[in-house]
Amino acid sequence: MLERYGHGGDLRTASEVFGRSAESFDDFSSNMNPLGPPPSIRNVLAGYLEHIHAYPDPASRALKQTLADRHGIPENAILVGNGAAEIIDLAVRAIRPGITALAMPCFDEYVDAVRKLGGEIYPIPLDAEKEFELGEAEIDAALERSGADLYMLGSPNNPTGRLVDSGLIYRLLDSGAYVVLDEAFLDFVPDEGKVTLVQAAAQHERFIVIRSMTKFYSVPGIRLGYAVGKPSTISRLRKLQVPWSVNSLAQQIGEAALMDAEFEARSRQWLVTERKWLTDELRRMDMQVTPSEANYLLLRLPESSRLRLSASQLQLEMGRRGVLIRDASRFQGLDHRYIRVAIKLREQNERLLRALSECLGAAEDGSGDPA
Repeated sequence: MLERYGHGGDLRTASEVFGRSAESFDDFSSNMNPLGPPPSIRNVLAGYLEHIHAYPDPASRALKQTLADRHGIPENAILVGNGAAEIIDLAVRAIRPGITALAMPCFDEYVDAVRKLGGEIYPIPLDAEKEFELGEAEIDAALERSGADLYMLGSPNNPTGRLVDSGLIYRLLDSGAYVVLDEAFLDFVPDEGKVTLVQAAAQHERFIVIRSMTKFYSVPGIRLGYAVGKPSTISRLRKLQVPWSVNSLAQQIGEAALMDAEFEARSRQWLVTERKWLTDELRRMDMQVTPSEANYLLLRLPESSRLRLSASQLQLEMGRRGVLIRDASRFQGLDHRYIRVAIKLREQNERLLRALSECLGAAEDGSGDPA
C-alpha cells in the first residue's frame, strides 16, 4: 500500500515497494505545481545561511503583513501555521464540534482531526452522477438531519477538484453552525482573488478559511499555510498553537513567493491549457473524468467487462513502470475503480498516458498480471 501514511507523494515507500530510486519516479500522486518553485524562492534559499543562526519571528509578522495587504484584511485576522494540516487541527480543537458534517469524498485529515477529539462525523455524500457537485439538495438534507455544529468543506474539493458555491457557505453560516473552508488549491483558479472568501471570514466569528502555500509554489518540504478568521477567532487558534511553529526559512519563502506575480500568472495560464489537453486525452481512453478547477483529476477506470484491474492493482502496475498515481478508492464514497492524478508538464503527462495505455491494454488482453 503506497498510501501507508494516508497521503500521496511518499517516495520513500514507493522506492521500497518497487526497488527504484526515489528520483526515478514520475509522481502523479502528489499535487504540486510542476512550474515551481519560482526563482524568488531559489534566491531566498541561496541567502538563508546568513539568517539560520537567529530565532524566527514567533508571530510571523512580516509574512502576515504581506498576506494582509494581498487580501485586503487586517493583520490580526491571519494566523500563519506549519502547513494547512496544522491549521485544520487547530481549527477543530478551537471549535470542538460534537458533530462535523463533511462532503464526501474529502481530504482524510478532516476526519482525522475530528476523531482525535472524539467528535462524530456526518457524511454528506456527493453523487458521481452529478459529477460530485455539492448542491442545494445536499445542503438542505444536511441542515435538516445532521445536527452538525461544524461544516468542513474543501473548495476546490480534494479529490474531486470541484468548487463550492459561495451561496451555500452563507446558508450554512446563517444556520448558526461553524464553517471551515479549505482553499488549499484555490491559488490554481483563475481570478482566485474574486472567488476566495477570506474577506468574509475576516468578519464572521463562525467562519475560518484555510490556505496552503506549499502546493501552488511547490514547496511541500517547507510546511506553510495560514488561516483567516475574525480576530477573536484567530486569537483562540493562536493560543492553541505550539510556539515557534513556523520557522524563519518558511516565513521568508512565503514573503518572496507572494511577490512573484509573473510566476502566478504563468502557472494559471499553463494549467488552463494543460488540464483541458490531459482531460481530452484521458476521455479518449474511455476514462470518466470529473470536471476539475484544480491541478488534479479524479478518474474512474473504463467500464469494460474485460478490464480486470482495480485502482489498487493499477497503482502497482503503474509503479512498476515508474509512474505513481493515487488510489482514490481509499477516499470514503469512492469505489475500487477510482484513481487521482496530478496534472504536470506535457512530457510527463505523455508518459502518464503511455503507462496507462500499457497497463489497461495488458489487463484487457490478459497479458498482464493485475494481482
